[in-house]
Amino acid sequence: MVSVYFLGWEIGRRIGIRRSANDPEGARAGAGTVEGAVFALLGLLIAFTFSGAASRFDTRRQLIVEETNDIGTAYLRLDLLPADARPALRESFRSYLDARIETYRKLPDIAATRESLAKSNELQRQIWRQAVDSIQPDGALVAPLLLLPALNAMIDITTTRTMATHLHPPRIVFVMLFAMALAASLMAGYGMTGSALRSRLHMLGFALVMAVAVFVILDIEYPRLGLVRVDAFDQALADLRETMNRDVR
Repeated sequence: MVSVYFLGWEIGRRIGIRRSANDPEGARAGAGTVEGAVFALLGLLIAFTFSGAASRFDTRRQLIVEETNDIGTAYLRLDLLPADARPALRESFRSYLDARIETYRKLPDIAATRESLAKSNELQRQIWRQAVDSIQPDGALVAPLLLLPALNAMIDITTTRTMATHLHPPRIVFVMLFAMALAASLMAGYGMTGSALRSRLHMLGFALVMAVAVFVILDIEYPRLGLVRVDAFDQALADLRETMNRDVR
């Protein structure tokens, strides 16, 4: 990406030199207005895409914490069920949490991720059936009133997190961002034609800044694929799994 913007700068400079040779007085006429518009639009796009990516990044981290709390709450409320029904449900919860952790660890392997997601969905249905069957029709209303809503929240957050992974701006926004950065490189190169020598420091610096800005935005937008990741927050689910292990000992 750096080389593309570097090349754009060089092309813009050569166009400017040729234009200055053919029309020395009119080469810069109106160029400032065009450059100002291009750089203003580029700045707007960078601000828009970076702000949106950062917001969605924070939302994904919050959803991990929310799912951890929902699973933990539902697991604790299993104590409201008859004693003979708890071991099977607790084992189902352990399997379910393992599947949820593996679902996101397997990214970017889409096929494996879908397989783990299907497994967790099946375990959700199994847990729901087990819980409903364990509630005694002639018993107190505490168990159904507290446990079933907690299970429902645990199931709903799965869909919310799954949809959050697909929540991105339209691809045309990223195409436009890349194109505007390239156009800015051309304009910057064109504006440097007043000097007889190339300023390689400015050329490389501009290309590097543009490439880093675009890269960071894309990295934050897809936090399971690049350097900026939300994996650290998965530790909350792992800690909850360790807590469940203590019930077995």
